[in-house]
Amino acid sequence: MQNLLPEPPATRLPANDEADAALAAADEAGTDEAFASVAAGFPTYSAGWAELAARSFAQGQVVTAYAYARTGYHRGLDQLRRSGWKGHGPVPWSHEPNRGFLRCLYVLSRAADEIGEADEAARCAQFLRDCDPEAADALASN
Repeated sequence: MQNLLPEPPATRLPANDEADAALAAADEAGTDEAFASVAAGFPTYSAGWAELAARSFAQGQVVTAYAYARTGYHRGLDQLRRSGWKGHGPVPWSHEPNRGFLRCLYVLSRAADEIGEADEAARCAQFLRDCDPEAADALASN
């Protein structure tokens, strides 16, 4: 059966040049402390939380990764809603400011799976794919 309702417009989060610059500086420093300072200085900026989550997951600190990813995910949901998102519709990976939220959703799914939260892992993986299949594919290939 074909859905006759139009898909809602894509949601594009606003850029945050100051936070982007802080994240780039943290990337140059390459320390957990530098990334933590980005999250502390820009707590609504999901990309900072995503980096902390990904680094923690890579270091085998799954519970910490889960906590960082969940924080960035919820902060991203807040921003999406403020940007007109109604709980569904595309959140394109191609729009750079969306990537922090999408990365948090990806790490949240992986960390949930690792701690035995299979239902949450599946929901997050499906939500990521619903936001943008390109995001799911790009993140899974890293």
